[in-house]
Amino acid sequence: MGTSMWIPLAINFCPGWIGCIAWPCTNQREMWNISRACYFQDLLNKSEKALYDTFPSTYGELYSQNVKLFKDLYSELRRYYRGSNINLEEALNEFWTRLLERLFKLMNPQYHITDEYLDCMGKHSEQHKPFGEVPRDLKLKATRAFIAVRSYVQGLSVGSDVVRKVSQVSLSHECTRAIMKLVYCPYCRGMSSVKPCNNYCHNVMKGCLANQADLDTEWRNLIDSMLLVADRFDGPSNVDTVIGTIHTRIAEAISNMQENRESITAKVFQGCGNPKISTKASSGEDKKRRGKAVTDDKSSGLGLEKLVSDAKGKLRDIKDYWVALPSTLCNEKITSGSVNEDKCWNGMAKGRYLPEVMGDGLANQINNPEVEVDITKPDMTIRQQIMQLKIMTNRLRNAYNGNDVDFQDASDDISGSGSGDGCPDEVCGKRLSKNPSTRQPEVHAIPNQSGRGVNGASSKFLPSSFLIFLSVAVIATQYLRR
Repeated sequence: MGTSMWIPLAINFCPGWIGCIAWPCTNQREMWNISRACYFQDLLNKSEKALYDTFPSTYGELYSQNVKLFKDLYSELRRYYRGSNINLEEALNEFWTRLLERLFKLMNPQYHITDEYLDCMGKHSEQHKPFGEVPRDLKLKATRAFIAVRSYVQGLSVGSDVVRKVSQVSLSHECTRAIMKLVYCPYCRGMSSVKPCNNYCHNVMKGCLANQADLDTEWRNLIDSMLLVADRFDGPSNVDTVIGTIHTRIAEAISNMQENRESITAKVFQGCGNPKISTKASSGEDKKRRGKAVTDDKSSGLGLEKLVSDAKGKLRDIKDYWVALPSTLCNEKITSGSVNEDKCWNGMAKGRYLPEVMGDGLANQINNPEVEVDITKPDMTIRQQIMQLKIMTNRLRNAYNGNDVDFQDASDDISGSGSGDGCPDEVCGKRLSKNPSTRQPEVHAIPNQSGRGVNGASSKFLPSSFLIFLSVAVIATQYLRR
């Protein structure tokens, strides 16, 4: 059977939800991961569109002369959400300052307002509160909402990136030999109907996935932190309400200043002096354009609630992903299960598998009887991903507390190369020696295309996805037993 026949089997294998992010099972990933990111952007886009649709008829010259001001605000919010290094509070403060200047000029067209006068007015804005409590309230709620959303989406991205990079870690020679012995050697011995013993399979997988299992602690911390941040999406100040009604809050602020224009103008004149009378003719536009913008404040709260609930459920499902991989791969379709412990392939013959099952992680593989693992040499790619998980978890915890965070790209990809094939009798016939000098020749687990016997030649492997390779091995067993 050629290698081309194995590829579709690997592509159709998807042992866990998070695997769909890194592996070719794209449908579920696109429905969940992408829709989540698009949802928050859609909220922002709808708010911006509502502003463009309602402000021209409601505020006239104020809007037409300051379209760029509003566009710049939404552009900054969008850039922040996408991860740009922007101080969100400063961006909002700048918007309110510029809006105050433009609105004050329009309300007092008979005066010549200089830049120096506007600077003075800006210094007293906190005291006079021309927009009421809207700027302070929106800044508090918007920063918390955007920080939570941005960190949450970034957490999804980091989790996906970790799985993708870990899946590219090459198989060790010892692991490849152990998988080949587990899956193919019963056929070499004429026992094609005998499945591997369940505990035997677990020891092979725990040895092969020793480094991956060490991701467990920080992976769980990441999931817990993401669940905490997801809680920020609920409540009276949820992101659905805050992000989706920004245009409404701006309209509320403008109306507040228009309704209190006389008292606000008097306070400004008192603090900064009376400006000079302008020689230009005044416009009555501002008087004609006054009132609250008619906007659609309906938020899709139920949609967000469903998304958050769905997200939390999926996050909990993958919390033990790394330590659950051996059980996922050694399921009852692949192994004999617990009912036929005396009639399974134990690595040497048909019979009970006696060695105990090893624990999870690199340190617990020192006495693994099936895979020789050097516990003093952890895989550096996986160690780097553990650090990425720690960094992201810290950022998520900061985001949960309302503290802004900035992001950086993860490390570069790492992968291996080479080729090989075969099923030598000396590997199938005895347990792995712990003496490095008596190690058996390395072999590849996939038969060659010509169907010929073993040539015994192997050293390295073609670039491959580690876990997809395991998928090929276990699904191949099902295919051959049909």
